[in-house]
Amino acid sequence: MKKAIVLLLPILLMTQPLFSQSTPSKDKNINPSNGTASTSKRPGADLPSAVSVVMPTPKQEKVNQLVTEILTKYHYRKLSLNDSLSSAIFDRYLKTLDFNRVYFLASDVAGFEKYRNQIDDDLKEGELEPAYAMFNVFKRHFKERNEYVAKLLEKEFDFSTDEYYNSDREKASWCGTKQELDEEWRKMIKNQALSLKLSGKSWPETAKVLGDRYKVQDKSIGQYNSEDVFQLYMNSFAEAVDPHSSYFSPSTAANFNIDMANALEGIGASLRTENDYTKVAEILAGGPAFKTKLLVKDDKIVAVGQGESEPMVDVIGWRIDEVVKLIRGPKGTTVRLQILPASEGDNALPREIKMVREKVKLQDQAAKKEVVPVTQNGKAYKLGVITLPTFYLDFEAARKKEKDFSSTTRDVRRLIEELSAEKVSGIILDLRNNGGGSLSEAIELTGLFIPTGPVVQVRDMSGSVDVGRDPDPNQVYNGPLAVMINRFSASASEIFAGAIQDYKRGLIIGEQTYGKGTVQNLIDLNRFMPDNSDKLGQLKLTTAKFYRVTGSSTQHRGVTPDIEFGSQYSAEEFGESSEPSALPWDQIASTRFNATNDVSDKLIAGLENKYQQRTKTEPELKNYLEDLKELKEARERNTVSLQETKRKKERDEAEKKRAARNKLSGSVGKPENAKATAKDKEAKQPSTPAKDVYLDETKRIVADWLATVG
Repeated sequence: MKKAIVLLLPILLMTQPLFSQSTPSKDKNINPSNGTASTSKRPGADLPSAVSVVMPTPKQEKVNQLVTEILTKYHYRKLSLNDSLSSAIFDRYLKTLDFNRVYFLASDVAGFEKYRNQIDDDLKEGELEPAYAMFNVFKRHFKERNEYVAKLLEKEFDFSTDEYYNSDREKASWCGTKQELDEEWRKMIKNQALSLKLSGKSWPETAKVLGDRYKVQDKSIGQYNSEDVFQLYMNSFAEAVDPHSSYFSPSTAANFNIDMANALEGIGASLRTENDYTKVAEILAGGPAFKTKLLVKDDKIVAVGQGESEPMVDVIGWRIDEVVKLIRGPKGTTVRLQILPASEGDNALPREIKMVREKVKLQDQAAKKEVVPVTQNGKAYKLGVITLPTFYLDFEAARKKEKDFSSTTRDVRRLIEELSAEKVSGIILDLRNNGGGSLSEAIELTGLFIPTGPVVQVRDMSGSVDVGRDPDPNQVYNGPLAVMINRFSASASEIFAGAIQDYKRGLIIGEQTYGKGTVQNLIDLNRFMPDNSDKLGQLKLTTAKFYRVTGSSTQHRGVTPDIEFGSQYSAEEFGESSEPSALPWDQIASTRFNATNDVSDKLIAGLENKYQQRTKTEPELKNYLEDLKELKEARERNTVSLQETKRKKERDEAEKKRAARNKLSGSVGKPENAKATAKDKEAKQPSTPAKDVYLDETKRIVADWLATVG
């Protein structure tokens, strides 16, 4: 199941109701406070009495109609609620309930097929019974599976048998019989047990960890109420429309909005659940995770410990809000996380990291500069590096017209002036992992580097195009400029990098960006039903789309660098193009702009040629690219051995190869505690930061550029 913890979103203020309130299409004897049923006709009525049945409430039926009305009338996509969309919603909801196809049988799915083309009609009528019927069947099977796990753990597995487990069942066939499903679960639990054994746990310890894990999961699913199921279903609807639209139930919305200061006291990461795991959705600029670089996007958090020595609590299968409660805490306190690094794929061993909680402040997210030397072909240069984690603006201080309010453009302007005083020969602007922020700051920041002109085009659902222009005709910096980007540079970062590239003002270096070229607004549903005293939740809605000055969308494709480095992440895995419901790339008319002559195709070709030569001759770069290739292959390798000796040998060999290359290149790109061993829990924090190979290579590229201009 997949739910995201989101910190900040722009608010769309709308005061008039969009649709007239109507009564549900059918009368049902339902307790509106908890969604329990008192009728014989109910979703899952044939379930065993030991499994409680979850039912929709009349309020949810009204909210269903309201969400349907808003999504179909006000989403950028201009939806047609038909059988095609109905089928997409059905598939999304089925995937939400059983992502890896390990709970439902083929016969269950066949029974659900009658709902596939009726969801569109049900949404219009406020009919929710099919969604709850599917959930109640899932709930019954969930309990059955947990009972089977308990039986499996009564006896230690035979880890000498030569067999394999394929963890990627997203597109696998549904199991036809209970026996087939039992076999799939046997291998899955054996795989989890082997991972624990290889991390140093005895069989009694392993059995206890797994037993407790599935007891917690059983209890968690047992506590799912009508509101939880409704949110899952409405999110399946919204995400079938596009991946950035979503519904927040009243309790979820309240959790997002209460005491934001407390919400930011922690490790500085937003989380989501996927397939029973808690995964890192985003790293918040300026927080402990960002500063230590011990946690990255898509790492899995499998256990949490408090302080220096309290026992680790296994959190696989936990509700996301409960995991967040464990990780958050007062500033100055220590939290320990056991993680499965995303870069190591299914063969990853648990690795323990430690962070001191902090309150993330605006100044922690601020742009920072550094003067770095680089020597190329015997000639020395000084370069300025400006690291920009996010596009920030102190909106409240700006609204009050305070003299020195913090903003990206103000801070970068000051840093450029300081670097100019230090007589740097060129500037590198590092936007790696910058997930966006203020659109106005992206526009104004671009203006520091171009003489004048348009920066971005924004088209709304009506087709109207608004052009965001550089508000300041003064060009603060006109020297050599390189912009570093990677797969996790998104939104405002893509607007800035795209504009610099289109104006031929600077070199864009790194990886293809994420490809998020859409705008969302958060809507309080009570604004549409102002007479309703109940809280109705919130809807995040895609309302507009970004386009470059050339007319090309940043959606889906992102920004392709002029000089592209190797990446362990493919567009099919990470990025907008990995989402089946993502809005497509398209193009509108170009707006008029005057490009510079700073970067030519000939210049790029020459610099690219020199970079490619170094990938074959520079040990650090060569080794790092080999590391990336191996990490990518490991992550894409979904089949793992369940034989202990074979699995251990594979890991040891891979670790030896990485260690040998790291020794040659000075621990290139890897923190010192990245090595997974049986004593991971005793791993120390890295004493020195990992070498930034890509920044070093960018410095060389800029030095090559400077050499061409004398």
